[in-house]
Amino acid sequence: MYFSMPSIRRPRHPLVRAFSLLLGVAVIGVLLVFGLVVAGVLLVGGGVLLAVRQWKHGRAPAKPAVPNAAHQPAVLEGEFVVIQQGRPVAH
Repeated sequence: MYFSMPSIRRPRHPLVRAFSLLLGVAVIGVLLVFGLVVAGVLLVGGGVLLAVRQWKHGRAPAKPAVPNAAHQPAVLEGEFVVIQQGRPVAH
C-alpha cells in the first residue's frame, strides 16, 4: 500500500501568509498558556496535599512500635564472605 501526503505549498498572497503566521503564533500561545495552567494546578495541588499530610501527621502523637518491650539495638546478624575482585564468584 502506498500512502502519499499532499505537498504543502505556501500561499503566495501576503495577507494569507500573514494570517497563517498569526494563526500559528496564536495556536502556540494557547498551548503554552494551557500547559502553564496545568503545571500551576499540579504545583498548587501538590503543595496543598503536602501541607494537609504534614498537618495530619504533625497532630497525631507518635506511637512506639512495640510497647512494653525492651529496646533492641539495630543489629543485623548473618554470615558474610569476602570476595576478591577479579575472580569469578560461584554460588
